[in-house]
Amino acid sequence: MEANECGPQGFPELKNDTFLRAAWGEETDYTPVWCMRQAGRYLPEFRETRAAQDFFNTCRSPETCCELTLQPLRRFPLDAAIIFSDILVVPQALGMEVTMVPGKGPSFPEPLREERDLQRLRDPTTVASELGYVFQAITLTRQRLAGRVPLIGFAGAPWTLMTYMVEGGGSSTMAQAKRWLYQRPQASHQLLRILTDALVPYLVGQVAAGAQALQLFESHAGHLGPQLFSKFALPYIRDVAKRVKAGLQEAGLAPVPMIIFAKDGHFALEELAQAGYEVVGLDWTVAPEKARDCVGKTVTLQGNLDPCALYASEEEIGQLVQQMLNDFGPRRYIANLGHGLYPDMDPEHVGAFVDAVHKHSRLLRQN
Repeated sequence: MEANECGPQGFPELKNDTFLRAAWGEETDYTPVWCMRQAGRYLPEFRETRAAQDFFNTCRSPETCCELTLQPLRRFPLDAAIIFSDILVVPQALGMEVTMVPGKGPSFPEPLREERDLQRLRDPTTVASELGYVFQAITLTRQRLAGRVPLIGFAGAPWTLMTYMVEGGGSSTMAQAKRWLYQRPQASHQLLRILTDALVPYLVGQVAAGAQALQLFESHAGHLGPQLFSKFALPYIRDVAKRVKAGLQEAGLAPVPMIIFAKDGHFALEELAQAGYEVVGLDWTVAPEKARDCVGKTVTLQGNLDPCALYASEEEIGQLVQQMLNDFGPRRYIANLGHGLYPDMDPEHVGAFVDAVHKHSRLLRQN
């Protein structure tokens, strides 16, 4: 490869920057699209690659993570790749045991039950050094992408990570984690600070390794009302953005767009739009026009087709996409689903979704 074909970190030059341009709020020829959980069990090749391996062992294999990340790009003309990993590698790196129970999801055999359990956690500044395997996966994937599309890195937001660490797994009410917020507000803030201190170098490290954008998943925003959210989630979401940006500058790295996706956090859209992120992700329960009114013209929106719409016929998917694109408009917009792809979805319908976004968004710009 000629030197002039390489980017600043010796990576192949980016050929399709549509996703990045939309994230920064620049004009694009068409609306870029990617899907949360695009590297997932709905793909037979994913199931085949994953079959023999324990989930977190897979996460620890840069070679496998790279393969899983690239699989959807071989099938669909997506405008971004997102590294295959899991938000729970951060609690693991803090010293907590996490296993993935087939059919049940993540499980923490010894969740945080008492305030004194916080002493079991490792120093958050050492977390990035525990997660070298993620950085290696990012660098390898960035090389193998050969500049085709940008690579997104990600992490779970502090409150969402706290819910798993306290609940010991998923929960429909988050009652144990919320009990902490009401009964142990000081300890809760201490835990959320520890998580923030771990996330900042982890996210900066992802960019140093080659990530070209970052998404923070606040998947459990909806369990908090406006008051708890503004007290226990928003300050840390803001802090992550501010400190990651400062960290990138300190490390001499170019800024990357950051995306905040707070699922069911519609009550905080205005605050999230001012939290220091270039992009605000929306779930399917939010009307695009209302979201646009809420966030103003200074951020890009990402979303928000109901993932279950992919169960519809390909023709209907096209109509739903057209409606969505009309509602969001051509500027400051990245198309996505309002949540991740489900394992039983038909890859053909995912392809229909991606193609419909490209086709209709081009037509929309011509008219």
